[in-house]
Amino acid sequence: MGKDKLKKFRENLTFRNMIQPEFEDIFHKDHPLKGRWREEFFRNGAPIVLELGCGRGEYTVALAERCRDKNFIGVDIKGARMWRGAKTATENGMDNVAFLRTRIEFINSFFGPGEVNEIWITFPDPQLKAARAKKRLTSPIFLEYYRRFLAPGAKIRLKTDSKHLHEYTKAVVAANALPVEACCDDIYGTGMADASLSIKTAYESMFLEQGLPITYIGFGLGDSTAPFVEPEFDEEPGLVEKAERSGRLVGA
Repeated sequence: MGKDKLKKFRENLTFRNMIQPEFEDIFHKDHPLKGRWREEFFRNGAPIVLELGCGRGEYTVALAERCRDKNFIGVDIKGARMWRGAKTATENGMDNVAFLRTRIEFINSFFGPGEVNEIWITFPDPQLKAARAKKRLTSPIFLEYYRRFLAPGAKIRLKTDSKHLHEYTKAVVAANALPVEACCDDIYGTGMADASLSIKTAYESMFLEQGLPITYIGFGLGDSTAPFVEPEFDEEPGLVEKAERSGRLVGA
């Protein structure tokens, strides 16, 4: 492990806004902050917004700067990446930002019923192999996780350059008759990108320079308590995108 990464890990331990539980503290257990984020961490009654797979925390911090009346929590497993967002928020005195280092599969150990008001998923790994479809952060498995802690009427917002993930998510939404707030195949080409959607991460800037359209879908989970189902979906186009994506990232 490089010295720079070790330095970041050590500095992460000094940030109040960085929560890093040990595996044994959350595996089949509830974290002490579950259901208590407003009272014990943020110390206010403002809505809570998650960014799942936040990477360096660029989107989390930018959203928190624009919406001071909400609390934002970036979630990822890569501590060295999250260091950047935690450090920026600390240096800027942003008390409405937190970072949670954990696997998203363990998310239900951290949030109680109705505790979260909104989820952003920005440029996640699209998991383009059909065998990994269940790993997609908008798959029925993950929607079941989210349903346990989302407040009534909460929105899930997916922003991605992956056409395959966008189409898959639309298929999931349609198969489960979920309410759609907005859906767009090219947010910049159509002028849909508002103050929140126009926030650009390093990856997004790279994709835009390559002329790739950025997609968006915002949807809710509805009122049904029935299990979410997988849609009938053609996975073959994902193989083409996988090859194209590999070429883009190698050349970046």
